[in-house]
Amino acid sequence: MRRKWPMIGLLGLLYFAAGAHAADERLPTYQPRFEREQPVVVVLAQNQMTELTDFVVPLGVLRRSGVARVLAVATDPGTVQLMPALSVRADASIAEFQRDFPQGADYLIVPAVHDSQEARWLDFIRQQAALGATVIGICDGVLPLAHASLLHGRRATGHWYSRKQRLSDFPDTQWQENRRYVVDGELMTTSGVSAALPASLALIEAIAGTTKASALAQQLGVSDWSTSHDSEAFSLGSQGYLTAAGNYLALWRHETFAVTLHPGMDEVSLALRVDAWARTFRTEVQGVANHPVFSASGLEFIAQRADASGLPKLPGGTMPAGQALDEALAEIATRYGDSTRSLVAAQLEYRHDEQDRQYLDTHKP
Repeated sequence: MRRKWPMIGLLGLLYFAAGAHAADERLPTYQPRFEREQPVVVVLAQNQMTELTDFVVPLGVLRRSGVARVLAVATDPGTVQLMPALSVRADASIAEFQRDFPQGADYLIVPAVHDSQEARWLDFIRQQAALGATVIGICDGVLPLAHASLLHGRRATGHWYSRKQRLSDFPDTQWQENRRYVVDGELMTTSGVSAALPASLALIEAIAGTTKASALAQQLGVSDWSTSHDSEAFSLGSQGYLTAAGNYLALWRHETFAVTLHPGMDEVSLALRVDAWARTFRTEVQGVANHPVFSASGLEFIAQRADASGLPKLPGGTMPAGQALDEALAEIATRYGDSTRSLVAAQLEYRHDEQDRQYLDTHKP
C-alpha cells in the first residue's frame, strides 16, 4: 500500500526524480526568437477524430504552467470532435494562425488523429518545421510526422500497437523501444496515450527549467517524467481481443454516462478519466451543459447534452491528474472486471497493479 508522503518527503522525491531525469535525454533549452516574451506553442487538431488525451493534456498542462502562449489550432474553424469522446472548439484554424503568426510557432504539438495523411495537415506540419518549430508527436501523432517526411534517419517512437505498421511503412526511421519519449534534436516523439502528461512536463522543463517543471508536477501529483518506460511489456493478447469483442457485442450491457462540464474544470484530469472509460468497448461518455463551458485553461468544451436526465454520473473524478488513470482503472475494474481494466490500460499504454487499486480504495477523499 502506498504511503501519504509528508510535504518535505514529497518535495525530496520530486527533486530526486528531476535529478535522475537530468541524466536522460531532454529537449534543447528554449531560445527566444522574434523578440517574443514567451514561446508560441500550437497544439494541432483535425476537426474530425483527434485523440482526446493527446490534445487536451498538453494544452491544459502548458497553459497551467504560464510559461508559453498556447493555441489550439484546427484544420478548419468550428468544432473539434475528439476521440473516443467529447468535443471542443479550437482558438483558430490553420489559415487564421498562418495569417496572425507568419513567423510560425516555436513548438508544434501533433496528436494522434484518424487521418494521418490529410494533405493540408501535412503541409502545415512541414511548414512549421521549416520555419524552425520544435515538433512534438504525441502517441501516434508520430505517424503524421512520418508522412510529412520529418523522420528520415531520425530516432523516434510511438504507441506500442502501431509498432509493426511503423517498422513496415517507415523502415528508414530508427524506431526506439522502451522509451516514454525520444528526443532527436528539434524533434520529440512519445509512446502511448499516457505519455502525454510526462512529455508535457518535459517541454515545460525545456522552456522554463527543472524547478518550474517540478513545482507543476507536484500540483499535478506526478513524481516522474523521465523517459523510463517498458513499452515491450504491452500487448492485448487473446484475452484482450476476447474482452473487447465480448464487451462490444453485448449491447444489452452497454452504458452511457454523463460528465457535467462546469466553468473552471480541470480539463487534464477530465481528459484522462473520460479517455479511460470510453475505451471499455461498452461505455459512452457524454458531456452535459446548457451553455458554453470554458475549462481552467480557457479551452471551450461543447456539450453533447443540455441535461443529464436518465443518465448515471461518470464514476470517479476525485483525484488529481497524476492519479486520474489509477482512479479510473480501479473504478472500471469494480464495475466491469479486471479483464476490461487490463484492456483499457493496454490501450492507454499505462502500467497498473493491485497496489494502485488498494491505494485508491483506502485514500479517496
